[in-house]
Amino acid sequence: MSAPPLVVTAGEPAGIGPDLCIALGRRDDLPPLVVIGDERQLRARARTLGEEFRLEVIDLPFPADVRCGRPDPANAATLLEGLERAVAGCSAGEFAAMVTAPLAKHVICDAGIAFTGHTEYLAKLTGSPMPVMLLVAGELRVALASTHLPLRQVPDFLTPERIETVLEILASDLEAKFGISHPEIIVCGLNPHAGEGGHLGSEDRDVIAPVVTRFRDRGARVRGPVPADTAFTPAAGHHDAILAMYHDQGLPVLKYAGFGHAVNVTLGLPIVRTSVDHGTAFDLAGTGRADPGSLVAAVRLAHSIGSRQE
Repeated sequence: MSAPPLVVTAGEPAGIGPDLCIALGRRDDLPPLVVIGDERQLRARARTLGEEFRLEVIDLPFPADVRCGRPDPANAATLLEGLERAVAGCSAGEFAAMVTAPLAKHVICDAGIAFTGHTEYLAKLTGSPMPVMLLVAGELRVALASTHLPLRQVPDFLTPERIETVLEILASDLEAKFGISHPEIIVCGLNPHAGEGGHLGSEDRDVIAPVVTRFRDRGARVRGPVPADTAFTPAAGHHDAILAMYHDQGLPVLKYAGFGHAVNVTLGLPIVRTSVDHGTAFDLAGTGRADPGSLVAAVRLAHSIGSRQE
């Protein structure tokens, strides 16, 4: 019996998601996959790009016409329907894993639908209380203790209970999804110099450090809080993953190291989900200049993780 295919959601149709999916179709070095999207629109984009159309598609037609670079909130509900279809298929074993092309959060919000991102939406669909965002670029893995949150809200959001749960999910999924036995994790400090002993903020001393101590007392290989300007340098020593406290603490370093081939993985879900490391790039839609490297890497990693889960 052959393994089930991967499912790829084509993303915001006015952006580069359709271009990237069409690029997948011309490759013969990828595992079997099926794309969820508007087949008529995908075929039209292939003609615009001068590409042969070689995709298997689960057709979800958009109610509004699609024009490159001009997103229409009228299509938002159909985009979310595509995510729901992919999650249902993964949960039922129809698909081995899901891979998502980029969406534009503001387009969905402009339709009057509260949407903070794939990560949070997929957690809601799967009933997962604590999704964890992990970015992967080669051997560099960066997880986030908080995701799409205004910076001024981060300190209050980072409770000891949240950090402890994120660490537990990160350690567990590094073993289950990446096959890393007894993983070593560096935990970043929140403040400059990890709070400088409480002189640059008390969160590192009073919130983060006690959690790290509890994990180490249980035999976990966890270090921190490490100043973020040191955690990503060779001086920090070996690690299997770094836990950053907020979005723009960890992602700039990872994207500098691996932009174009980095992959976003959602941990803490009962299904496997990977995604690209970039946005919709409306200005590149239909031009033929969109680089499919990150989506190709996301497909390969989803296949690797999905195979390990079988």
